Amino acid sequence: MLIESLFMFVRMHPLRIFQLFAWVLHGKAYFKRRIADAVAPDASTLPYNRALLRWLESQRAGGAALVLATASDQRIARDIAGHLQIFEGVLGTEDRNLASRNKRDVLVARYGRLGFEYVGNSRADLAVWEAASVVHVANPDRGVLAAAAKFGRMGQLFDERAGQLGVLRKALRMHQWAKNLLVFVPLLAAHRLMELPVLANGLLAFFCFGACASSVYLLNDMFDLADDRKHRSKCHRPLASGALSVWHAMFWIPALLVVAFAVALLWLPLMFSVVLLGYYFLTLAYSMWLKRIVMLDVVILAMLYTVRVIAGAAAISHAPTFWILAFCIFIFLSLAFVKRYTELYDAKDRGDSAKAPGRGYLPSDFELLASLGGSAGYLSVLVLALYVNDAAAQILYHHPHWMWMACPLLLFWLSRVWLIAHRGQMHDDPIVFALRDRVSRWVGVAFVMVFILAAI
Repeated sequence: MLIESLFMFVRMHPLRIFQLFAWVLHGKAYFKRRIADAVAPDASTLPYNRALLRWLESQRAGGAALVLATASDQRIARDIAGHLQIFEGVLGTEDRNLASRNKRDVLVARYGRLGFEYVGNSRADLAVWEAASVVHVANPDRGVLAAAAKFGRMGQLFDERAGQLGVLRKALRMHQWAKNLLVFVPLLAAHRLMELPVLANGLLAFFCFGACASSVYLLNDMFDLADDRKHRSKCHRPLASGALSVWHAMFWIPALLVVAFAVALLWLPLMFSVVLLGYYFLTLAYSMWLKRIVMLDVVILAMLYTVRVIAGAAAISHAPTFWILAFCIFIFLSLAFVKRYTELYDAKDRGDSAKAPGRGYLPSDFELLASLGGSAGYLSVLVLALYVNDAAAQILYHHPHWMWMACPLLLFWLSRVWLIAHRGQMHDDPIVFALRDRVSRWVGVAFVMVFILAAI
């Protein structure tokens, strides 16, 4: 709860971030109290271990007295207890941090040594289990279950988590790495994909962007926990649902970032690292502030896609052309509008009239977004058509007239995307939709074949 509250505080009060350093100097209890003064997580949306709750309810029905003893701030603990309605008492952090030995001492003073059973999950709970009559474990951290078993008073184990490798893969959004294929666009456009050194740079750039993007996805999910838990589909994300521990996220966020920049600095041109750094800070600004500013958010989303193309050009020390940049900004602006349109359509379909959580749009704005998004998509087709007649296309392609076939293909695909969105059948992410949709995949193959025919 402290980690979640910290991220909520930074998101809601970014200009007060330096106060955290002053508060922590006064000790953990004071630090937690000041954080709780500023933000309060919604207890009704928090992820709970359902198997544990069912067991606790059965114990309560059998006459057991249940007490919520936690290192979280007392007010947060009371909110959670008030929501669950199963605890007779609440012990939380007030004047001293109620963790580890401090918690054990309070419980022993109240109930005596071996006078209580205790359910915990972390190494901080080992000191409490040492004084408990029965050791119950819920969603244990690595190595905790084995350490708890040494006390020889094992009770119940409540662990509903799925395989952590699959959960981590989902949290890192590995399927979203498909977006990073955009780094190969400059290689394809320059007809240099078959040059092995250039291809190697492209593959390294793809990996670096993937690792950096996954780090940002985790960071974004940490900032958006409160909003995601209220969303119809995002509530199933690993962090929002509790399948992935916030402590695991705290490890992977910096680890992935370090790996991405280490590889970039060691094996790719310096300009690529500069572009990657720009992408990271732009994404960070988007996650914390910019995505709440109406219209600016979709422009930034389009820019984040386009930056991948610029990074691909930087990886092979090749300047991106005007045509590529113009085409990318318009088509990705259209897809960004699809993303927002889908969110607003769902909100309107549910009868919501208020602003979407974490966004600045009203559900009634969805018709305007459709108009703007469709126009942006068709502008990308116009840019492609103009490129066909440009002198650069005449040089690179032996039969540039074949590229005219790409225009109706793109018109068909964009029109179909907006039609599906209009019918309320679009995925939250149009890129994910394109990867899963059979028609989209065939259009993509045909699009590539058109340019191959133009080149040979």
